[in-house]
Amino acid sequence: MRKESFTLALNQVSLRFSSKLASQVSSRFLHALAVAALVAASAACQRGGTSSVATASPAPPSAAAPSDASAQSSYADAVARVTPAVVTVRASRRTREARQFPFMDDPTFREFFGERFRQTPEEQERIERGLGSGVVVSADGYILTNHHVVDGSEDIRVELNDGRTFSAKVVGSDQPSDLAVLKVEANGLPVLSLGDSDKTRVGDVVLAIGNPLGVGQTVTSGIISAKGRSTGLSDGSFEDFLQTDAAINRGNSGGALVNTQGELVGINSQILSPSGGNIGIGFAIPSNMAKNVMEQLIKSGRVRRGQLGVNIQPVTTEIAANLGLPEGTRGVIINNVVAGSAAERAGLRRGDVVTAFNGQPVSDTNSLRNRVASTQPGAEVTLTVVRDGREQQVRASLGEFTPENARREDEGGGGGGERPNAPTGRLGISVAELTPQTAERLRLPAGAQGLVVTAIDPSGPAAMAGLQERDLIVEVNRQAVRTTEELRAAIERSGARPVLLLVQRGTTNAFITVTPRP
Repeated sequence: MRKESFTLALNQVSLRFSSKLASQVSSRFLHALAVAALVAASAACQRGGTSSVATASPAPPSAAAPSDASAQSSYADAVARVTPAVVTVRASRRTREARQFPFMDDPTFREFFGERFRQTPEEQERIERGLGSGVVVSADGYILTNHHVVDGSEDIRVELNDGRTFSAKVVGSDQPSDLAVLKVEANGLPVLSLGDSDKTRVGDVVLAIGNPLGVGQTVTSGIISAKGRSTGLSDGSFEDFLQTDAAINRGNSGGALVNTQGELVGINSQILSPSGGNIGIGFAIPSNMAKNVMEQLIKSGRVRRGQLGVNIQPVTTEIAANLGLPEGTRGVIINNVVAGSAAERAGLRRGDVVTAFNGQPVSDTNSLRNRVASTQPGAEVTLTVVRDGREQQVRASLGEFTPENARREDEGGGGGGERPNAPTGRLGISVAELTPQTAERLRLPAGAQGLVVTAIDPSGPAAMAGLQERDLIVEVNRQAVRTTEELRAAIERSGARPVLLLVQRGTTNAFITVTPRP
């Protein structure tokens, strides 16, 4: 700022001020005021001040949430894109109720009591109606839903969000995965794009869309609570659920579970509830599994799955320690190899620990089963196996899964009667050597060998580990046992370490670790 300009302006102010207040203010005061103003202006110029002495400092940046956070305060845009592709599925079928008095149609009965008690066919039949949801996956009318929504239905109606209704037919239905594909005669339908469910993380926000309890299309929100869940609530053959706390109720089955980008990551399928209502534990079939099943159903009307031919169980800390595996080893242990199966042809053995399938880590039984099932029969696969402490690669050509060859029986045996022979007190059990008569009574497979548990201390270590009467102990610490002396010697060699028992119950094998008493 120039000094001359400031002085001129100040003089003008002084003249105006003086004309009004000349009688109250002396010229000496005005001079002092001018000097003070001049000093203040000079100091401001030295600090880089502007020509506007009274200009206020700029306001600090707003403390409001960033724009990306404010965008997440509403999912209306994603919902608007998704909801047109989510439909209501109404399925019905005729059922015949059992007659309470079947003799009412007898002519002799009608002769005495007349026709008023006669049951007509209409009175003997009723119509069951089911409600579910579905997702449009192609513009030409393919719709993905749950198997249990349309199972056994004779008439299926699909209602779109815009009010249109179509008659639908079942293209294919797959009970093991609880998925089905419907087809309506329409074109230009809104489609929901499939996301990659493998990239979904625990904690991701998701939206569940469907028609719960028939109230109309509804959107609920939540997060992914867990992945890889197996509930056993349905067929249970191939469960790999996404668990969510987004509210899911009856009628949501077959509907969409989407991420905040509006991509389908799951097909809502089940809830876990003691009351039948939502308690925040719902399950959805991952979109990657749904895509594989859907493509096969559309192509051929059925789903083909690979099968290895083994019974497996998780590797626990105790099993890992007994086998001398490194701490933290994850995987599954083979407790039985099916005769004539792909596993037997590949040379897999009981006691092998599978840690990877085609290079992908195996963390639990569910993950290995689903990876094998998602591979086509006849495909060559590579399994990473730990055997006798050494890692090796085993190649196998998968067989084909069918319900018949995959059925696992869990048969119990007939009554006891075996006399306890040389009870092994450190495990809290009594055993007897297996005889042909005992094997037949317990319905054990031909050629079974081992020791039968004839009595068990309910508070002993074996009972605490899950051993039961009539179980057959086949191996101890990977060594076959046929006599009580072999069992006792094997336990003594373990000292204070847990012993690893291979136990056969009916036709099912399992490894059980038991810590002997001192």
